[in-house]
Amino acid sequence: MSDFIYLASQSPRRRELLTQIGVAHELLLPTPDEDAESLEAVLVGEAPDAYVQRVTALKLIAARARLTRAGGQNRPILCADTTVAMGSTILGKPEDANDAQRMLRALSGQTHRVFTAIAIGWGDKTAQACCESRVTFAQMSDAEIADYVASGEPMGKAGAYGVQGRAAAFIARIEGSYSGIMGLPLFETAQALREVGFACNKTS
Repeated sequence: MSDFIYLASQSPRRRELLTQIGVAHELLLPTPDEDAESLEAVLVGEAPDAYVQRVTALKLIAARARLTRAGGQNRPILCADTTVAMGSTILGKPEDANDAQRMLRALSGQTHRVFTAIAIGWGDKTAQACCESRVTFAQMSDAEIADYVASGEPMGKAGAYGVQGRAAAFIARIEGSYSGIMGLPLFETAQALREVGFACNKTS
């Protein structure tokens, strides 16, 4: 039996969420010679749910190869990806402050979808899932958007916001999985771990 999993993600929120359900884990991050960002390129006409599942599957392939090169232990590998969508338009991570403000203006007073896909591989077993949630923002003034962007929180986050941070003051309604919006749907993750044979609720 395995007593920990590898998490192929730099997200501190995913680490916190795994700890919340008692899953001990170690990081399995891309090495400098890997072009990790190229995996997240959007294909022309690609639907948001198809995009996030394809990217997560590619991340798992890369992580499996990384573990083999590193000579790591035979443990489950968890990969995840989150994307925000307004209709069929994918809102990725903002390139800069101006891009973050553009995204937040689009989200202001509107309901959008958040997709988080997971993929877990262990030996010849693979389990995948995709969680869809809906988030409704209240109207945000230009000053509120500017202040939020100035906090630095939107950078590095899909859709230019973090549900667990300051943006919560502007979120009027959530439908779906809160942990999925954070970046790791815990129900689906626990199910997928059991599917590959890993028992959750272990202590570190």
